[in-house]
Amino acid sequence: MNHELRRGLSRVGHVVVLAAFVAFLAFPFYWMVLTTFKQTRDLVDTRHNPFVFNLPPTLENLRVLFHDTLFGQWILNTLYVGVLVTGITLLLAVPAGYALASLAGRWGRRLAIGIFLTYLVPPTILFIPFSRIIGRLGLQDSLWSLVLVYPSFTVPFCTWLMMGFFKSIPRDIEEAAMIDGLSRFGALVKVVVPISSAGIFTVVIFTLTLVMQEFVYALTFITSSSHYTVSVGVPTFLVRGDVYFWGSLMGACLVVSIPVAILYNFFVDRFVAGFTVGAVK
Repeated sequence: MNHELRRGLSRVGHVVVLAAFVAFLAFPFYWMVLTTFKQTRDLVDTRHNPFVFNLPPTLENLRVLFHDTLFGQWILNTLYVGVLVTGITLLLAVPAGYALASLAGRWGRRLAIGIFLTYLVPPTILFIPFSRIIGRLGLQDSLWSLVLVYPSFTVPFCTWLMMGFFKSIPRDIEEAAMIDGLSRFGALVKVVVPISSAGIFTVVIFTLTLVMQEFVYALTFITSSSHYTVSVGVPTFLVRGDVYFWGSLMGACLVVSIPVAILYNFFVDRFVAGFTVGAVK
C-alpha cells in the first residue's frame, strides 16, 4: 500500500511539475493572443482585469498591422534574406566543418576555436566597417547588403557546430563507402551528409531564427520602409515616440512566432540532438 501510495504521489508530482512548465511556456502566447484581440480601451484601463477580455474582442489591431503598415512585405523580405543566408551558410559551413573534423592534431582544434571565437565578436563593433564595405559596393538600402553581411556571423558558429557533428560519425562508415568505390566527396555527399541531417537542420533553424531577430545591421543598411525586415519595420512603425500600438505589436509577434514555434515543436528532437552533439564535441 505504501508503495502504491508513493507511486500515486510521484505521478501527481510529475503532473503538477509538467502543468507548471506548460503554463509557464504557454503564457507568452496566451498574452500575445489576448493583447492582439483586445480593444485599446480594455488595454489601457487599469480597472480592468488584464488576463481576460473585459470588452468584446476586436480585429482592429490586425487591421492596423496589415493595412496601415507594410507588414506583409516585411515578412517576404525576411524570408527572402533568410533563405539566401541559409543557403550560403550551408554551402560554406558544411564543407568547412567536415574539413575541420578531418583535420587532426592541435592545429585543427586551434583553428576550430578561432573560427568559433569570431562568432562572439559583438555586431556593434563590426557594423561601422561593414557599412563602409556596403557603401563601396553600392548595396546601401538593398536586401543584398544583409545577404552579404549575415553569413559573417552565421558561418563561424555553424561551422563549429557541424564540425562537432561530423566528429561524432564513426570513420569506419566513411572508409567503407570509399572502399566500395566512392570518392571522398562522394562519401561526404551520399553517406556523411544524410547521417548528419540533425546537425544540418539545426543550422537551418539557427540561421533563420537569427535572421528574423537581427536588428543592428538591418537598421544600419536599410533605409526604405519597403525593404525593411520584420525586426526593424515593426518597432519603427508601431512605436511612435511614447505611443505604443500594443495590440498591433503583439499581433506582429504572434504572426511571426507561431510558425517558428510549430517548426521547433515538430523537429525539437533533431534540433536538440544537433546542438548537444556539437556542444559535446
